[in-house]
Amino acid sequence: MHRFANPTRFLSIARPLTPALLGIGLAAILWGCYAGLAIVPPEARQGDSARILYIHVPAAWLGMGGWMALAIAGLVQLVWRHPLAGVSARAIAVPGALFTAICLATGSIWGKPTWGTWWEWDGRMTSMLVLLFLYLGFIAFVNQGEERAAISRAAAIYAVVGAINIPIINRSVVWWNSLHQPASITTGGSAIEPELLWPLGFTVLGFSLLFGAFVLMRMRAILADAKVEARLRRLAAEG
Repeated sequence: MHRFANPTRFLSIARPLTPALLGIGLAAILWGCYAGLAIVPPEARQGDSARILYIHVPAAWLGMGGWMALAIAGLVQLVWRHPLAGVSARAIAVPGALFTAICLATGSIWGKPTWGTWWEWDGRMTSMLVLLFLYLGFIAFVNQGEERAAISRAAAIYAVVGAINIPIINRSVVWWNSLHQPASITTGGSAIEPELLWPLGFTVLGFSLLFGAFVLMRMRAILADAKVEARLRRLAAEG
């Protein structure tokens, strides 16, 4: 994998891969959302309000998965100092924060008819809100420096330490009393009926590919900005 850390080689792969991920991802999202809204029947107890899971679940997955990817990038930056580690961490942070916010918003929309409240300070919702604050803190952290590509050692440590929150989110419904339902999909199977479950596979896949396309686009933009900045510095030095 080290040979893919070269920015030039990375760009040669990212340029054609970005539109492919974007196109396939959007197609999967559109089909999954259409199926979830128009084809599958209402859930037996929650009715039509359960349809929001086709967006809520992928958003939650990508909010947590995004931070794990960010933490891995931070670890790679600390240990191996790969040229693209800091770039990927910067690129992941914004879409990760976006999907975390979508998760919180859709969860609140679902919670109002189901629980009778928009918000409850239970373990799952509170730890997910903490994740959003971690993302926003990381974005502010890395934007303070003058370097447009790499991240500082302190920012990399912040990313790695922040990963402690991910198992807290995952296990919160087990550790504390919670309004939030337990995990519906585990390694042991699914509590969701098959006729309701299959569109979720399309939306999870679609949003995951869309997330990847966003990250690649942001990485390409960050590298382009860094290249322009380096060229301006050389011109200034020569002048």
